Amino acid sequence: MSDDRILRVALLGFTLPDEVLRRVMAGDATHATQTHTFAWAVVNGLRDAGCAVRLLSAAPVSNYPRNRRLRFRASRFHHDGVDGQQLGFLNVLGIKHLSRFFSAWWHGSRSTRRDPVDVLLIHGVHTPFLWCGLALARLRRIPVVPILTDPPGVGQPGEGRAVRLLRGLDVALVRAALKRCSGVIALTLPLAEDFAPGRPRLIMEGICTPPPAVGPRPQVGSGTREIIYAGGLSHSYGVDRLVEAFRGLSDPDLRLSVFGRGELEPWLRDQASADPRIAAPQLLDRARLGQRLAGAAVLVNPRPVDQYFVPYSFPSKIIEYLANGVPVVSTSLPGIPDDYRPYLVYAATDTAAGLRAAIEQVLGMPAGEAAALGAAGRDFVVQTRNRAVQGQRMQGFLVGLVDGSATHGVTTQRSVTGRDTESRAVASRSDR
Repeated sequence: MSDDRILRVALLGFTLPDEVLRRVMAGDATHATQTHTFAWAVVNGLRDAGCAVRLLSAAPVSNYPRNRRLRFRASRFHHDGVDGQQLGFLNVLGIKHLSRFFSAWWHGSRSTRRDPVDVLLIHGVHTPFLWCGLALARLRRIPVVPILTDPPGVGQPGEGRAVRLLRGLDVALVRAALKRCSGVIALTLPLAEDFAPGRPRLIMEGICTPPPAVGPRPQVGSGTREIIYAGGLSHSYGVDRLVEAFRGLSDPDLRLSVFGRGELEPWLRDQASADPRIAAPQLLDRARLGQRLAGAAVLVNPRPVDQYFVPYSFPSKIIEYLANGVPVVSTSLPGIPDDYRPYLVYAATDTAAGLRAAIEQVLGMPAGEAAALGAAGRDFVVQTRNRAVQGQRMQGFLVGLVDGSATHGVTTQRSVTGRDTESRAVASRSDR
């Protein structure tokens, strides 16, 4: 590929305009805020690196009846300078996969015939998109590169035996597809090694999207210090342990606020009724959430460390939290790279007692020390994980796949401390 040629990228995934996402997610049992934010960060990072990007996108909704809408129609859209095709499908278990496959094939084959692309990116481990992507890549003779953000097969609470059996089949299909891809971009090294062994890989744990401009902070009470969690409200994310940890703090001027959706919402409302220091769960848009995060005393990531998917996961909220310049408490997850360590306060254990001790450590810091810790964390992610830096790394990796120059080796990424951090970008040459 010549140096002056623009890399043309198609992204098959769930990247929709903000207003479209709000409309299709209304009333859904879950919310795809993190998926949405990351997807647009990928798009804008590639564009900052000089790539031309177009989108093939489906609404990221739960199966009926968790989302009451049965049919999603195809339509074109243009958002923030990017052209996209929204894919139609029927939102019924099983039929959903088939209809998404055929919709992606129909629109993808027409789009790539009319306007050829150099590489096809696929967001996530969604089976119909992976196999459709492989078919399109073979038809057009282009590389296909999935972006792995989570391992396949992570279930939802309350799933029946039939759903679990289907999920097992889905995992087998995902593994078979990933072995046939040209390369992968993965949030963690174990995710790439275990699910796409031998494939060229770029390890990129996330992209820092600067928070919206912060207006006046909503008042939570004179002298009140707020502890905040934002994300899925579930046992698997440790939200119940965070509440237990908070209830062991005796200071009457503390407040715990949680933002998101999940199966713990009714339980959390009960906790708010029992303890006036605990706020009932809310779901805020990104601008309003940014105001609350920036005004917090502590931001907490309480995810337990003993779940099978933890080695494969990097919590995107870590980057989001740090970007707000507020001290962050986290459990010691193996998916968090070592160069984050100076900017996080790790809980000694992932228990309620461990979380409580780490929160107390931050609350006991002098104001200047807490402010300095928050500012250092913000500078770290803004300077080393911004979309321009990560976009250039993605662009370089994809160009290597297109022109066949990817070789085995380790690319280091320099942090603001001046230290090199290894295993950030690993590209291995293998038979394709």
